[in-house]
Amino acid sequence: MKMNLNHLNVFMTAAEKLNLTETAKALFISQPAVSKTIKQLEEALQVRLFVRDKQKGIILTDVGKEVLVLARQMQSIENRIFQVASRESQLLSGKIKIGSFPAASTLLLPEAIARFRAKYPHVQIELNEGVSDQIKEWVTDRTVEIGLVASPFTGFEYHSMVQDHMVAVIPDDHELQSTAVVDLGRYRHDMIYCKGGHEAAMNSILQQHQLNLESSLTVQSAETLIQMVRRRLGIGLVFDFTLSSVSHELIVKPITPAITREIGVIALSFEEISPASMAFVRMLREP
Repeated sequence: MKMNLNHLNVFMTAAEKLNLTETAKALFISQPAVSKTIKQLEEALQVRLFVRDKQKGIILTDVGKEVLVLARQMQSIENRIFQVASRESQLLSGKIKIGSFPAASTLLLPEAIARFRAKYPHVQIELNEGVSDQIKEWVTDRTVEIGLVASPFTGFEYHSMVQDHMVAVIPDDHELQSTAVVDLGRYRHDMIYCKGGHEAAMNSILQQHQLNLESSLTVQSAETLIQMVRRRLGIGLVFDFTLSSVSHELIVKPITPAITREIGVIALSFEEISPASMAFVRMLREP
């Protein structure tokens, strides 16, 4: 029996769900049909793609993980074929898979998506959110075609979109309210910061200045950081771009040494992404 795209579609869904029952529900077919299709694919390839586990359901084998990356490439190529064909009649279609961190989703995507959907109503958009490092992994293993991430962009093609800088945030009655610039070295024991994908940019600057930031509190989101600062648990340290995605009444101060980063859109190769994704990237970069 030869492998076909239906086999790969069932395989990719099972690799995502890692549960045959959930796979069957997602594909609107029976669980025996899922098991049969996976078995047929394994027989066609003459390899084990999954290991069955009574507690965890199913687990991808090492070769299964490699096949998954290639299957996603084939799915992307199929999508591009239909998009190229439909482009001739100006009816761009298919699906765009985008990875983005929450602040970029809030500040950069809504307007671009609105304009894109108005021009290309037949294109589906699938948005996956995570931190920058996670999104870079998704682009690498082709879970998504393009990603909105923070620098560094090593290993990817990219278009820089935003120049960002880190700031300190304090409540309005804080002792630093009249201070022009917050010195990280002096207040390194009082810092609260987010682990939102800025670690690489932050650590690089701190190493240059031989600073060891001894944060007593680390949080995962700007919203949480704001709540902690409101309760006077420390000085918030966050990138201005991320901070601007949430409402607050805190005082914002520049810091020294300055910590900067870029926000950009990345791909493994912009020449190889689908026509719909390329059209979205162009719209995203429009002023």
